[in-house]
Amino acid sequence: MSAEVKKEIELEIAHVLFIDIVGYSKLSINKQHAAVDELTQIVRATEQFQKADALERLIKISTGDGMALVFYTSPEAPAQCAVEISRAPKEHPRLHLRVGIHSGPVSGVVDVNERANLTGAGINIAKRVMDCGDAGHILLSKHVAEDLEEYEQWRPFLHDLGACEMKHGARVGVVNLYGNELGNATLPKTFRLIKHRHARHRTVSIAATLAVLAAMIVVVTWSLRARKIPISGAQAKRALPCFRSRI
Repeated sequence: MSAEVKKEIELEIAHVLFIDIVGYSKLSINKQHAAVDELTQIVRATEQFQKADALERLIKISTGDGMALVFYTSPEAPAQCAVEISRAPKEHPRLHLRVGIHSGPVSGVVDVNERANLTGAGINIAKRVMDCGDAGHILLSKHVAEDLEEYEQWRPFLHDLGACEMKHGARVGVVNLYGNELGNATLPKTFRLIKHRHARHRTVSIAATLAVLAAMIVVVTWSLRARKIPISGAQAKRALPCFRSRI
């Protein structure tokens, strides 16, 4: 392994920007290639990309229908880069993008061609956060949002969506970055489904509670009525000796 490759994979905490071309699989092969080329040009033209690349503090990973940019500068870098990228589709209306950002641990691996690559929670969670969004969304993990909240200029654009369920039942807090023609303010489909599911569960829970209360009312009513049933004369006579024996 070359010293250059070895240096590239000796990394720990990274700030990951995951970008996906929405509807990529529905495009023809030619249009897929054209979409990836457009995205590559847009990303390479951003100031954050150029700055981190010049400092050799950036790793680019192709994902087929998008890419992952792994920054080793600051937590702001991927968010600022996402803001720059989000403005580009106005000039490329056919290109629909969604973005996910997370800061976390990554570890270096070397593929069969002796090229450096990355894996780890930083990469995986950034992708899963992105998967929670639709076209135009810039979604951040709660961890990243908390870092950005330290900077006043970001606070008005951070909108908490709550927790999104990932694989194996894991849940990650997600924040939507939007405002002033930036990002997508619409609630992502994933969260609309979660909201609908919770509303349905609440309805079922309320219905079950009402059913239990109704059953309790029936039992109590029956019990009260049973205590007021008068006994017959024969029953009274049979009970009388027992009563006298106790006197």
